[in-house]
Amino acid sequence: MRKKKIVILITSLIICLGIASLATALFLPSVLASRTNSASAMDNTRISGTIVLDWNKELLHIVQTTGAQPATIHPTRSFAILHAAIYDAVVSITHDTPPYRFSVSAPSGARPDAAAATAGHDALLALYPKMKTQLDKLLANELATIQDGASKQQGIQVGQAIAERLIAARSDDGSTATPIHFMPGNQPGNYMPTPPKFAPPVFSNWKNVTPFVLNNAAQFRPEPPPALTSQAYAQAINEVKNLGQDSSTMRTPEQTVIAKFWAGPIWNTWNEIAANSAIAHHTNLATTARLFAALNLSFADSTIAFYEAKYHYQLWRPVTAIRNADTDGNSATVGVPNWTPLTVTALDPSYPGAHSVISATGMAVLSAFFGKQDQIRVTSDVLPGVVRTFTGYNDVATEAGLSRIYAGQHTRLDHNAGLKLGQDVAHLILPHFASQ
Repeated sequence: MRKKKIVILITSLIICLGIASLATALFLPSVLASRTNSASAMDNTRISGTIVLDWNKELLHIVQTTGAQPATIHPTRSFAILHAAIYDAVVSITHDTPPYRFSVSAPSGARPDAAAATAGHDALLALYPKMKTQLDKLLANELATIQDGASKQQGIQVGQAIAERLIAARSDDGSTATPIHFMPGNQPGNYMPTPPKFAPPVFSNWKNVTPFVLNNAAQFRPEPPPALTSQAYAQAINEVKNLGQDSSTMRTPEQTVIAKFWAGPIWNTWNEIAANSAIAHHTNLATTARLFAALNLSFADSTIAFYEAKYHYQLWRPVTAIRNADTDGNSATVGVPNWTPLTVTALDPSYPGAHSVISATGMAVLSAFFGKQDQIRVTSDVLPGVVRTFTGYNDVATEAGLSRIYAGQHTRLDHNAGLKLGQDVAHLILPHFASQ
C-alpha cells in the first residue's frame, strides 16, 4: 500500500513537471517577444534625428539652386511632402503618434532610420528628378551607417511605400495649373504691379491648391483691412512711409540691419531655426520627424491661406499707396510720387504679410515643442556673418514680421493680420502631431 502511494506521488510530480514545461514552452516565446519589442522601442528612442535634418538641408540646398525650383510651384509644397513622407514612414514602424496621411504594415523590428532615409530620398527624387545623383549619394551614405540585414530592408520598403503613396496623393493637387492672368483694378487701394519692373504678380493660382490639412484655403481668412479713409489706415501707411523709405533718416541703423537680415525666403529661415533647435535639444528621430512634419505642413497650408487672402482683398502695396496717397480720400496721408522702399517690393498684393504669417506659424510650432522661452541663434541667408540672438520664439516672429515695415514692404495692418492667420493655421494642425 505504501509503495502504491509512492508510485502515485511520483506520477503526479512527473505530470506537474510536464505541465510546467509545456507552459514554459508556450509562454516563454511571448515573454521574450515582449522583451524584444520593448528593447526595440527603447532603441528607437535613441536613434538620432540627424537623418531628418540631412534631408531638410538637402532640400534647402535644392530650392536655393538657380533653376532647380519651378517658378510657379511654391517651395513650401516640397517641404511639406518631404517631411510628411519621412514622418509617416517613421510612425508606420514606431506607432508613437498617428500618421499624417498613410501607414503601412511593418515588422516590429524594421528600422525607422532606414525608412526615414528612403522616404526622404524617394520624395525628393520624385519632385526633383534632375537631382538624382546627389540624392542617391546622400541616401547611400545614410544607409551605409545602418547594419545590413532584414530589419534594414524592411525599413527601406516602408520608406518606399510611403513616399510613393504621398507623391501620388499630391499629383493632382492643383499646383501645376497655369497661373491665373491677373487683371489689376483701377480704383484707389487696388493692387497694381510695382516698380521698378512692374512685373505681373506671382502665385495668383496658389489659392486653388488643395491644402494639406485645412478644410479650404479661406478657412481662416483675415477680416478686411480698414478703409482707406480710416485713421488706422493712415497711421499704418505713415509708419512705413517714414521707416521704410530707402533714404529714411527715421529708421535706426539696427532697423536697417533687421530689414536686410530677414529679406530671404522666410520659410527657409524658419527651417534653419528649427534645425538649430533640434540639434540644441538633441531630439531623437521620432521627435524630429514629428517636429518638421508639423512645421512644414503648417507652412504649406499657411502659404495657401495667405495667397487666398492676398488675392481676395488685392490691397495695394505701400510703394503704390504712398505714391498715390493723394487719391485715397484720407486727409491724414500725403502723396510722395518718388517714394522708394528700402528693398524691392515682392510681386503680390500686400494684405496679409507673408513674413508675418510664416513667422507666427513657426513660432507656434517651435514653442509647442521646446517651450516659449529658449536660446535661439539665427543666421541670415542674405547677410552672411550676421547673427541675431533671442530668448523666445515670439520675439523671433515679431522681429521677422516688423522687418517688412522697415524694408518698406508692408504696413502694420499686414503684419497683425499675418500673425493671426499664421497662429490660427498652426493651432489647427499641431494637435495632429501631439505626443501620445
